[in-house]
Amino acid sequence: MEQDVESPAGIRKPKLPKQAREDLPKQLAKKIQRYVQKDGKCNVHHGNVREKYRYLTDIFTTLVDLKWRFNLFIFVLVYTVTWLFFGLMWWLIAYLRGDLDHLADAQWTPCVNNLNGFVSAFLFSIETETTIGYGYRVITDKCLEGIVLLLVQSVLGSIVNAFMVGCMFVKISQPKKRAETLVFSTNAVISMRDGRLCLMFRVGDLRNSHIVEASIRAKLIKSKQTKEGEFIPLNQTDINVGYNTGDDRLFLVSPLIICHEINQHSPFWEISQVHLAKDELEIVVILEGMVEATGEHAHS
Repeated sequence: MEQDVESPAGIRKPKLPKQAREDLPKQLAKKIQRYVQKDGKCNVHHGNVREKYRYLTDIFTTLVDLKWRFNLFIFVLVYTVTWLFFGLMWWLIAYLRGDLDHLADAQWTPCVNNLNGFVSAFLFSIETETTIGYGYRVITDKCLEGIVLLLVQSVLGSIVNAFMVGCMFVKISQPKKRAETLVFSTNAVISMRDGRLCLMFRVGDLRNSHIVEASIRAKLIKSKQTKEGEFIPLNQTDINVGYNTGDDRLFLVSPLIICHEINQHSPFWEISQVHLAKDELEIVVILEGMVEATGEHAHS
């Protein structure tokens, strides 16, 4: 879950950079549309995608990314279609061989014993692919085409099982819900700390199981215009939260205060208090680490 942090500034009056020497406006910035929602979902919609076939080239990831209701629907649909298709093949073999015309003939050797219609062929298809084997319907050794179809269904059934079960396992094991217990402070503050002007916010973990090798980084999302006049919407700028000193690597057993010093290298250095409240900017904070209980990589 990627969490953005709002930045209402509370500034004191010592000798400070430019943003600390201007009066804070009476009203905070107008509400703007978020780049990243509070629940971590990116508020970006891909439109006018012409080459949609590219989603099918990576069908596994496409299925994993689908919502649960669509994923379960496709899961049931794939198995049902497979069983129906091979059930139809078993029924077609019995029909073409004349097995359905000799149901009462004890001397006739059918391809599949006790197969008397499409419903029984469908049930035999399910038993074959799921390896249930009730023993009532069995294939005989007098049917070469049935033996070939049995081999084909066994191989394709194993492939379908591996693909669909693997897809469901990956989707279930995704540690998205683990991020729900990683919480951020509602607001960020700007104040003096150890004689330096700093942007600060707090992060904490509600669970007893820890996030191993946790690291944090932050981005400033703000449109900019280059010296050549080029307009760059939603430009991303790194916010240093301790990369040089190692403070970005966290031992998150208790709530921690993340600090960004506003100096000449900070993207906030040229932003005054007035512009800080009026500018359409957003801070996105990303916390990454490994879930101790499962070993899965999670980000918040």
